[in-house]
Amino acid sequence: MALKVESVPTTPFQGQKPGTSGLRKRVPEFQQKHYTENFVQAILDGGLGSKKKGAVLVVGGDGRFLCLEAVNVIIQISAANGVSRLIIGQNGFLSTPAVSNLIIKGSEGRKIDGGIILTASHNPGGPKGDFGIKFNCQNGGPAPDGITNAIYDITTKISHYSICPHLKCDVNRIGRNEYDVDGVGHFIVDIIDSVKDYVELMQSIFDFSKIKSLISGQLTGKRFEVLVDSMHGATGPYVSTILCDCLGVESRGLLRTVPKPDFGGGHPDPNLTYAKTLVEQLNRGQHDFGAAFDGDGDRNMILGKGFFVTPSDSLAVIAENLSCIPYFKSRKTSGFARSMPTAGAVDLVAKAKGLEVFETPTGWKYFGNLMDAGRISLCGEESFGTGSAHIREKDGVWAMLAWLQILAEKKMSVEDIVKEQWKRYGRNVFTRYDYENVDASGANLLMTFLESQMAAFVGKELIANNVSYKVKLADNFQYNGSD
Repeated sequence: MALKVESVPTTPFQGQKPGTSGLRKRVPEFQQKHYTENFVQAILDGGLGSKKKGAVLVVGGDGRFLCLEAVNVIIQISAANGVSRLIIGQNGFLSTPAVSNLIIKGSEGRKIDGGIILTASHNPGGPKGDFGIKFNCQNGGPAPDGITNAIYDITTKISHYSICPHLKCDVNRIGRNEYDVDGVGHFIVDIIDSVKDYVELMQSIFDFSKIKSLISGQLTGKRFEVLVDSMHGATGPYVSTILCDCLGVESRGLLRTVPKPDFGGGHPDPNLTYAKTLVEQLNRGQHDFGAAFDGDGDRNMILGKGFFVTPSDSLAVIAENLSCIPYFKSRKTSGFARSMPTAGAVDLVAKAKGLEVFETPTGWKYFGNLMDAGRISLCGEESFGTGSAHIREKDGVWAMLAWLQILAEKKMSVEDIVKEQWKRYGRNVFTRYDYENVDASGANLLMTFLESQMAAFVGKELIANNVSYKVKLADNFQYNGSD
Protein backbone atom coordinates (compact mmCIF):
# COMPACT_ATOMS: atom_id res chain seq x y z
CA MET A 1 0.00 0.00 0.00
CA ALA A 2 1.37 3.38 -1.04
CA LEU A 3 2.24 5.88 1.69
CA LYS A 4 0.25 9.10 1.69
CA VAL A 5 1.94 12.49 1.40
CA GLU A 6 0.64 15.35 3.51
CA SER A 7 1.21 19.05 2.89
CA VAL A 8 1.47 20.67 6.32
CA PRO A 9 0.85 24.44 6.67
CA THR A 10 3.58 26.24 8.60
CA THR A 11 5.06 29.68 9.22
CA PRO A 12 8.70 30.82 9.25
CA PHE A 13 10.86 30.79 12.37
CA GLN A 14 13.24 33.66 12.86
CA GLY A 15 16.97 32.97 12.89
CA GLN A 16 17.20 29.76 10.86
CA LYS A 17 20.33 31.08 9.17
CA PRO A 18 23.07 28.45 8.80
CA GLY A 19 26.49 29.47 10.08
CA THR A 20 29.87 28.19 8.92
CA SER A 21 28.83 24.67 9.93
CA GLY A 22 25.07 24.57 9.55
CA LEU A 23 22.25 25.59 11.86
CA ARG A 24 23.05 25.26 15.57
CA LYS A 25 20.56 26.05 18.30
CA ARG A 26 19.55 24.86 21.73
CA VAL A 27 17.65 21.56 21.75
CA PRO A 28 14.37 23.17 22.95
CA GLU A 29 14.34 25.36 19.82
CA PHE A 30 14.59 22.33 17.54
CA GLN A 31 11.82 20.67 19.56
CA GLN A 32 9.32 23.39 18.66
CA LYS A 33 6.50 22.13 16.46
CA HIS A 34 7.43 22.45 12.75
CA TYR A 35 10.91 23.86 13.52
CA THR A 36 13.00 20.91 12.35
CA GLU A 37 10.56 20.10 9.54
CA ASN A 38 10.81 23.65 8.19
CA PHE A 39 14.58 23.54 8.06
CA VAL A 40 14.79 20.08 6.48
CA GLN A 41 12.33 21.18 3.78
CA ALA A 42 14.47 24.28 3.18
CA ILE A 43 17.59 22.10 2.83
CA LEU A 44 15.93 19.92 0.19
CA ASP A 45 14.60 22.92 -1.75
CA GLY A 46 17.55 25.29 -1.34
CA GLY A 47 20.38 22.78 -1.12
CA LEU A 48 19.32 20.46 -3.93
CA GLY A 49 17.18 22.73 -6.10
CA SER A 50 16.32 21.02 -9.39
CA LYS A 51 18.23 17.88 -8.27
CA LYS A 52 15.76 17.18 -5.48
CA LYS A 53 13.65 14.72 -7.47
CA GLY A 54 15.58 11.47 -7.64
CA ALA A 55 18.37 12.65 -5.36
CA VAL A 56 20.52 10.30 -3.26
CA LEU A 57 21.63 11.60 0.13
CA VAL A 58 23.79 10.40 3.02
CA VAL A 59 22.35 11.00 6.51
CA GLY A 60 23.99 10.57 9.90
CA GLY A 61 24.86 12.26 13.16
CA ASP A 62 27.13 12.18 16.17
CA GLY A 63 24.60 10.42 18.42
CA ARG A 64 23.72 13.46 20.49
CA PHE A 65 20.28 13.99 22.03
CA LEU A 66 17.55 14.45 19.34
CA CYS A 67 19.53 12.73 16.56
CA LEU A 68 17.19 9.77 16.09
CA GLU A 69 14.09 11.99 16.10
CA ALA A 70 15.67 14.21 13.45
CA VAL A 71 16.66 11.21 11.32
CA ASN A 72 13.02 10.11 11.32
CA VAL A 73 11.89 13.58 10.20
CA ILE A 74 14.48 13.58 7.39
CA ILE A 75 13.28 10.17 6.18
CA GLN A 76 9.61 11.22 6.14
CA ILE A 77 10.21 14.57 4.44
CA SER A 78 12.68 13.14 1.90
CA ALA A 79 10.17 10.48 0.87
CA ALA A 80 7.46 13.07 0.34
CA ASN A 81 9.74 15.31 -1.73
CA GLY A 82 10.82 12.77 -4.30
CA VAL A 83 14.28 11.94 -2.97
CA SER A 84 14.94 8.47 -4.36
CA ARG A 85 17.32 7.05 -1.76
CA LEU A 86 18.83 7.74 1.64
CA ILE A 87 22.01 6.09 2.91
CA ILE A 88 21.93 6.21 6.72
CA GLY A 89 24.44 4.97 9.27
CA GLN A 90 23.15 2.29 11.62
CA ASN A 91 21.32 3.88 14.56
CA GLY A 92 21.49 7.15 12.62
CA PHE A 93 25.16 7.32 13.53
CA LEU A 94 28.01 8.62 11.33
CA SER A 95 30.96 10.85 12.12
CA THR A 96 31.23 13.99 10.00
CA PRO A 97 34.36 12.72 8.17
CA ALA A 98 32.56 9.42 7.48
CA VAL A 99 29.66 11.30 5.85
CA SER A 100 32.05 13.25 3.63
CA ASN A 101 33.78 10.04 2.58
CA LEU A 102 30.50 8.32 1.68
CA ILE A 103 29.41 11.29 -0.44
CA ILE A 104 32.69 11.37 -2.36
CA LYS A 105 32.83 7.59 -2.74
CA GLY A 106 29.43 7.37 -4.42
CA SER A 107 27.18 4.34 -4.38
CA GLU A 108 25.96 1.75 -6.87
CA GLY A 109 27.70 3.45 -9.76
CA ARG A 110 26.27 6.92 -9.27
CA LYS A 111 27.26 10.13 -7.55
CA ILE A 112 25.77 11.13 -4.22
CA ASP A 113 23.97 14.47 -4.33
CA GLY A 114 24.85 15.55 -0.80
CA GLY A 115 24.42 14.77 2.84
CA ILE A 116 22.63 15.92 5.98
CA ILE A 117 24.72 15.80 9.14
CA LEU A 118 23.16 16.02 12.59
CA THR A 119 25.69 17.58 14.92
CA ALA A 120 26.58 20.66 16.90
CA SER A 121 30.23 19.58 16.72
CA HIS A 122 32.12 20.37 19.94
CA ASN A 123 29.12 21.99 21.67
CA PRO A 124 27.54 20.23 24.69
CA GLY A 125 24.64 17.81 24.14
CA GLY A 126 21.65 16.58 26.12
CA PRO A 127 18.09 17.91 26.58
CA LYS A 128 19.38 21.36 27.52
CA GLY A 129 22.41 21.26 25.25
CA ASP A 130 22.88 22.08 21.57
CA PHE A 131 21.74 20.43 18.37
CA GLY A 132 22.59 21.14 14.76
CA ILE A 133 21.73 20.29 11.17
CA LYS A 134 24.25 20.79 8.38
CA PHE A 135 24.01 20.27 4.62
CA ASN A 136 27.03 19.00 2.70
CA CYS A 137 27.22 19.27 -1.07
CA GLN A 138 28.13 16.80 -3.80
CA ASN A 139 31.85 17.43 -3.25
CA GLY A 140 31.47 16.09 0.31
CA GLY A 141 32.10 19.46 1.94
CA PRO A 142 29.99 22.00 3.82
CA ALA A 143 27.62 24.03 1.66
CA PRO A 144 29.16 27.31 0.41
CA ASP A 145 27.64 30.70 1.13
CA GLY A 146 25.48 30.73 -2.00
CA ILE A 147 23.69 27.55 -0.98
CA THR A 148 23.35 28.38 2.72
CA ASN A 149 21.92 31.76 1.72
CA ALA A 150 19.39 30.01 -0.54
CA ILE A 151 18.41 27.69 2.32
CA TYR A 152 18.01 30.62 4.69
CA ASP A 153 15.93 32.56 2.17
CA ILE A 154 13.48 29.67 1.95
CA THR A 155 13.19 29.50 5.77
CA THR A 156 12.02 33.12 5.77
CA LYS A 157 9.21 32.45 3.30
CA ILE A 158 8.16 28.85 3.90
CA SER A 159 4.40 28.27 4.04
CA HIS A 160 4.20 24.46 4.03
CA TYR A 161 6.30 21.30 4.04
CA SER A 162 5.60 17.88 2.53
CA ILE A 163 5.86 14.78 4.72
CA CYS A 164 4.94 11.08 4.88
CA PRO A 165 3.94 10.98 8.55
CA HIS A 166 3.17 7.25 8.60
CA LEU A 167 6.49 6.08 7.14
CA LYS A 168 8.38 4.03 9.73
CA CYS A 169 11.93 2.78 9.26
CA ASP A 170 14.03 0.76 11.69
CA VAL A 171 17.41 2.51 11.52
CA ASN A 172 18.89 0.04 14.02
CA ARG A 173 18.84 -2.83 11.51
CA ILE A 174 21.36 -2.91 8.66
CA GLY A 175 19.69 -3.55 5.32
CA ARG A 176 17.52 -2.10 2.56
CA ASN A 177 14.04 -0.72 3.18
CA GLU A 178 11.78 0.02 0.20
CA TYR A 179 8.56 2.03 0.05
CA ASP A 180 6.00 3.22 -2.48
CA VAL A 181 4.97 6.83 -1.99
CA ASP A 182 1.61 7.91 -3.40
CA GLY A 183 2.06 10.31 -6.31
CA VAL A 184 5.85 10.35 -5.88
CA GLY A 185 7.22 6.88 -6.61
CA HIS A 186 9.72 4.41 -5.21
CA PHE A 187 11.75 5.37 -2.13
CA ILE A 188 14.70 3.46 -0.63
CA VAL A 189 16.37 3.75 2.76
CA ASP A 190 19.65 1.84 3.09
CA ILE A 191 20.91 1.36 6.64
CA ILE A 192 24.66 0.69 6.51
CA ASP A 193 27.54 -0.18 8.82
CA SER A 194 28.61 3.20 10.19
CA VAL A 195 32.31 2.33 10.48
CA LYS A 196 33.30 -0.01 7.62
CA ASP A 197 33.76 2.42 4.72
CA TYR A 198 35.72 4.93 6.77
CA VAL A 199 38.10 2.27 8.11
CA GLU A 200 38.72 1.07 4.55
CA LEU A 201 39.54 4.65 3.54
CA MET A 202 42.10 4.99 6.34
CA GLN A 203 43.67 1.66 5.37
CA SER A 204 44.11 2.98 1.82
CA ILE A 205 45.86 6.14 3.07
CA PHE A 206 48.21 4.84 5.77
CA ASP A 207 50.57 1.90 6.21
CA PHE A 208 48.77 0.11 9.02
CA SER A 209 51.42 -2.61 9.25
CA LYS A 210 54.15 -0.01 9.90
CA ILE A 211 52.06 1.73 12.57
CA LYS A 212 51.24 -1.63 14.16
CA SER A 213 54.97 -2.39 14.32
CA LEU A 214 55.53 0.91 16.13
CA ILE A 215 52.82 0.17 18.69
CA SER A 216 53.94 -3.42 19.33
CA GLY A 217 57.53 -2.31 19.92
CA GLN A 218 58.88 -4.19 16.90
CA LEU A 219 60.30 -0.96 15.42
CA THR A 220 61.96 0.45 18.51
CA GLY A 221 62.30 -2.46 20.92
CA LYS A 222 59.80 -0.90 23.32
CA ARG A 223 56.01 -0.93 23.20
CA PHE A 224 54.60 2.43 22.13
CA GLU A 225 51.89 3.44 24.58
CA VAL A 226 48.87 5.24 23.14
CA LEU A 227 46.03 6.94 25.03
CA VAL A 228 43.03 8.28 23.10
CA ASP A 229 39.94 10.10 24.40
CA SER A 230 36.77 10.02 22.27
CA MET A 231 34.90 12.14 24.85
CA HIS A 232 31.75 9.97 24.40
CA GLY A 233 31.44 11.35 20.87
CA ALA A 234 31.29 9.94 17.37
CA THR A 235 34.86 8.63 17.10
CA GLY A 236 34.46 5.89 19.72
CA PRO A 237 33.45 3.06 17.36
CA TYR A 238 35.96 4.21 14.73
CA VAL A 239 39.00 4.34 17.01
CA SER A 240 37.99 1.08 18.70
CA THR A 241 38.07 -0.67 15.34
CA ILE A 242 41.17 1.08 13.98
CA LEU A 243 43.35 1.20 17.09
CA CYS A 244 42.35 -2.00 18.88
CA ASP A 245 41.25 -4.36 16.09
CA CYS A 246 43.63 -3.19 13.35
CA LEU A 247 46.68 -1.73 15.10
CA GLY A 248 46.94 -3.70 18.32
CA VAL A 249 46.38 -0.95 20.87
CA GLU A 250 45.15 -2.42 24.15
CA SER A 251 41.62 -1.45 25.21
CA ARG A 252 42.97 0.34 28.29
CA GLY A 253 44.46 2.87 25.87
CA LEU A 254 40.99 4.11 24.87
CA LEU A 255 38.92 6.48 27.00
CA ARG A 256 35.20 7.33 26.74
CA THR A 257 34.57 5.39 23.53
CA VAL A 258 30.83 4.80 24.05
CA PRO A 259 28.83 7.56 22.30
CA LYS A 260 26.29 9.17 24.64
CA PRO A 261 23.44 11.62 23.89
CA ASP A 262 24.84 14.09 26.43
CA PHE A 263 28.52 13.14 25.97
CA GLY A 264 28.50 11.84 29.52
CA GLY A 265 27.72 15.30 30.83
CA GLY A 266 30.98 16.63 29.43
CA HIS A 267 31.92 19.23 26.84
CA PRO A 268 33.20 17.33 23.77
CA ASP A 269 35.83 19.90 22.81
CA PRO A 270 39.37 18.47 22.47
CA ASN A 271 41.48 21.09 24.18
CA LEU A 272 43.56 21.47 27.33
CA THR A 273 40.51 22.49 29.36
CA TYR A 274 37.90 19.88 28.43
CA ALA A 275 40.28 16.95 27.86
CA LYS A 276 41.99 17.61 31.18
CA THR A 277 42.08 13.95 32.26
CA LEU A 278 43.93 12.97 29.08
CA VAL A 279 46.40 15.82 29.55
CA GLU A 280 47.07 14.78 33.15
CA GLN A 281 47.64 11.18 32.09
CA LEU A 282 50.17 12.21 29.41
CA ASN A 283 51.95 14.45 31.90
CA ARG A 284 52.62 11.42 34.11
CA GLY A 285 55.01 10.14 31.46
CA GLN A 286 53.58 6.64 31.05
CA HIS A 287 52.22 7.19 27.53
CA ASP A 288 54.11 8.15 24.38
CA PHE A 289 51.20 9.60 22.43
CA GLY A 290 47.76 10.98 23.15
CA ALA A 291 44.85 12.25 21.09
CA ALA A 292 41.36 13.58 21.77
CA PHE A 293 38.42 14.18 19.44
CA ASP A 294 35.28 16.29 19.53
CA GLY A 295 31.61 15.31 19.33
CA ASP A 296 31.37 14.60 15.61
CA GLY A 297 34.95 13.48 15.07
CA ASP A 298 36.34 16.28 12.94
CA ARG A 299 38.53 18.05 15.53
CA ASN A 300 41.61 16.66 17.22
CA MET A 301 44.19 17.44 19.88
CA ILE A 302 47.63 15.84 19.75
CA LEU A 303 49.82 15.25 22.81
CA GLY A 304 53.21 13.74 23.46
CA LYS A 305 54.71 12.57 26.73
CA GLY A 306 54.17 15.69 28.85
CA PHE A 307 53.99 17.76 25.67
CA PHE A 308 51.13 19.65 23.99
CA VAL A 309 51.19 20.16 20.23
CA THR A 310 49.43 23.35 19.14
CA PRO A 311 47.10 23.00 16.14
CA SER A 312 49.37 25.24 14.04
CA ASP A 313 52.46 23.18 14.89
CA SER A 314 50.56 19.95 14.20
CA LEU A 315 49.62 21.21 10.74
CA ALA A 316 53.19 22.30 10.02
CA VAL A 317 54.71 19.01 11.19
CA ILE A 318 52.36 16.99 8.99
CA ALA A 319 53.13 19.31 6.06
CA GLU A 320 56.87 18.87 6.59
CA ASN A 321 56.53 15.08 6.75
CA LEU A 322 53.85 14.32 4.17
CA SER A 323 56.22 11.97 2.37
CA CYS A 324 55.97 9.61 5.36
CA ILE A 325 52.33 8.94 4.44
CA PRO A 326 51.78 6.47 1.55
CA TYR A 327 48.77 8.41 0.22
CA PHE A 328 50.97 11.44 -0.48
CA LYS A 329 53.92 9.48 -1.85
CA SER A 330 51.85 8.63 -4.91
CA ARG A 331 50.39 12.12 -5.38
CA LYS A 332 51.74 15.56 -6.16
CA THR A 333 51.50 17.93 -3.19
CA SER A 334 49.82 21.06 -4.53
CA GLY A 335 49.85 23.45 -1.58
CA PHE A 336 48.74 24.20 1.97
CA ALA A 337 46.14 26.42 3.64
CA ARG A 338 45.28 27.66 7.11
CA SER A 339 42.54 29.78 8.61
CA MET A 340 43.36 33.40 9.42
CA PRO A 341 43.64 32.95 13.23
CA THR A 342 46.06 30.03 12.83
CA ALA A 343 49.74 30.78 13.45
CA GLY A 344 51.79 30.84 10.24
CA ALA A 345 54.06 27.85 10.89
CA VAL A 346 52.84 26.04 7.78
CA ASP A 347 53.63 29.13 5.66
CA LEU A 348 57.33 28.56 6.32
CA VAL A 349 57.09 24.92 5.29
CA ALA A 350 55.31 25.89 2.08
CA LYS A 351 58.00 28.45 1.27
CA ALA A 352 60.78 25.91 1.82
CA LYS A 353 59.04 23.41 -0.44
CA GLY A 354 58.17 25.98 -3.11
CA LEU A 355 54.43 25.46 -2.66
CA GLU A 356 51.46 27.79 -2.51
CA VAL A 357 49.96 28.68 0.86
CA PHE A 358 46.54 30.25 1.44
CA GLU A 359 45.08 32.14 4.38
CA THR A 360 41.29 31.71 4.53
CA PRO A 361 38.39 32.88 6.68
CA THR A 362 37.19 30.61 9.47
CA GLY A 363 35.03 27.84 8.00
CA TRP A 364 36.08 24.56 6.41
CA LYS A 365 34.07 25.28 3.26
CA TYR A 366 36.77 27.73 2.15
CA PHE A 367 39.33 24.93 2.18
CA GLY A 368 36.95 22.79 0.12
CA ASN A 369 36.93 25.35 -2.68
CA LEU A 370 40.74 25.26 -2.83
CA MET A 371 40.81 21.45 -2.78
CA ASP A 372 38.26 21.24 -5.58
CA ALA A 373 40.43 23.62 -7.61
CA GLY A 374 43.47 21.40 -7.00
CA ARG A 375 45.33 24.17 -5.17
CA ILE A 376 45.90 22.50 -1.78
CA SER A 377 46.59 19.04 -0.37
CA LEU A 378 46.60 19.85 3.35
CA CYS A 379 44.90 22.41 5.58
CA GLY A 380 44.09 23.25 9.17
CA GLU A 381 42.76 25.75 11.67
CA GLU A 382 43.62 26.87 15.19
CA SER A 383 40.36 25.45 16.55
CA PHE A 384 41.89 21.95 16.42
CA GLY A 385 40.84 21.08 12.86
CA THR A 386 43.22 19.30 10.47
CA GLY A 387 42.54 17.59 7.17
CA SER A 388 43.63 16.81 3.65
CA ALA A 389 42.17 16.35 0.19
CA HIS A 390 41.10 12.76 0.96
CA ILE A 391 37.70 14.19 1.98
CA ARG A 392 36.19 17.68 2.24
CA GLU A 393 35.91 17.89 6.03
CA LYS A 394 38.45 18.18 8.78
CA ASP A 395 39.20 14.74 10.13
CA GLY A 396 40.33 14.02 13.67
CA VAL A 397 41.07 10.31 13.30
CA TRP A 398 43.00 10.99 10.09
CA ALA A 399 45.17 13.54 11.93
CA MET A 400 45.90 11.00 14.67
CA LEU A 401 46.93 8.38 12.11
CA ALA A 402 49.06 10.94 10.25
CA TRP A 403 51.00 11.55 13.45
CA LEU A 404 51.35 7.83 14.19
CA GLN A 405 52.65 7.26 10.65
CA ILE A 406 55.21 10.06 11.05
CA LEU A 407 56.26 8.71 14.44
CA ALA A 408 56.69 5.23 12.94
CA GLU A 409 58.85 6.56 10.12
CA LYS A 410 61.03 8.92 12.17
CA LYS A 411 61.29 6.82 15.35
CA MET A 412 61.38 10.00 17.43
CA SER A 413 59.18 11.28 20.24
CA VAL A 414 56.39 13.78 19.64
CA GLU A 415 58.34 16.44 21.51
CA ASP A 416 61.54 15.84 19.57
CA ILE A 417 59.72 16.02 16.23
CA VAL A 418 58.15 19.37 17.11
CA LYS A 419 61.41 20.77 18.48
CA GLU A 420 63.20 19.62 15.33
CA GLN A 421 60.60 21.63 13.40
CA TRP A 422 61.21 24.71 15.56
CA LYS A 423 64.96 24.39 15.10
CA ARG A 424 64.61 24.44 11.34
CA TYR A 425 61.82 26.99 10.88
CA GLY A 426 61.55 28.94 14.12
CA ARG A 427 58.52 28.94 16.39
CA ASN A 428 55.18 30.56 15.55
CA VAL A 429 52.67 31.32 18.29
CA PHE A 430 49.14 32.67 18.56
CA THR A 431 46.70 33.55 21.29
CA ARG A 432 42.99 32.77 21.26
CA TYR A 433 40.38 34.14 23.65
CA ASP A 434 36.98 32.45 23.86
CA TYR A 435 33.98 34.51 24.99
CA GLU A 436 31.10 32.08 25.42
CA ASN A 437 27.39 32.95 25.58
CA VAL A 438 27.96 36.70 25.25
CA ASP A 439 25.64 39.27 23.72
CA ALA A 440 26.47 40.03 20.08
CA SER A 441 26.27 43.80 20.59
CA GLY A 442 28.94 43.65 23.30
CA ALA A 443 31.16 41.47 21.13
CA ASN A 444 30.81 43.91 18.24
CA LEU A 445 31.74 46.83 20.49
CA LEU A 446 34.86 44.97 21.61
CA MET A 447 35.92 44.36 18.02
CA THR A 448 35.24 47.97 17.05
CA PHE A 449 37.46 49.14 19.90
CA LEU A 450 40.27 46.77 18.93
CA GLU A 451 40.10 47.95 15.32
CA SER A 452 40.46 51.55 16.48
CA GLN A 453 43.73 50.67 18.22
CA MET A 454 45.42 48.92 15.30
CA ALA A 455 46.98 51.90 13.51
CA ALA A 456 48.76 53.11 16.64
CA PHE A 457 49.92 49.59 17.47
CA VAL A 458 52.12 49.20 14.38
CA GLY A 459 55.72 50.14 15.10
CA LYS A 460 55.40 49.85 18.87
CA GLU A 461 58.26 48.26 20.77
CA LEU A 462 57.31 45.68 23.39
CA ILE A 463 59.61 44.11 25.97
CA ALA A 464 59.14 40.72 27.63
CA ASN A 465 61.74 38.66 29.53
CA ASN A 466 64.37 41.25 28.62
CA VAL A 467 63.74 40.70 24.91
CA SER A 468 62.52 43.54 22.70
CA TYR A 469 59.89 43.01 20.00
CA LYS A 470 58.69 45.48 17.38
CA VAL A 471 55.16 45.26 15.95
CA LYS A 472 55.48 44.86 12.20
CA LEU A 473 51.85 44.53 11.12
CA ALA A 474 48.34 44.81 12.54
CA ASP A 475 45.44 44.81 10.13
CA ASN A 476 41.96 43.60 9.28
CA PHE A 477 41.70 40.31 7.43
CA GLN A 478 40.40 40.30 3.86
CA TYR A 479 39.81 37.30 1.63
CA ASN A 480 39.12 37.04 -2.07
CA GLY A 481 38.11 33.49 -2.91
CA SER A 482 38.40 34.16 -6.64
CA ASP A 483 42.16 34.79 -6.49
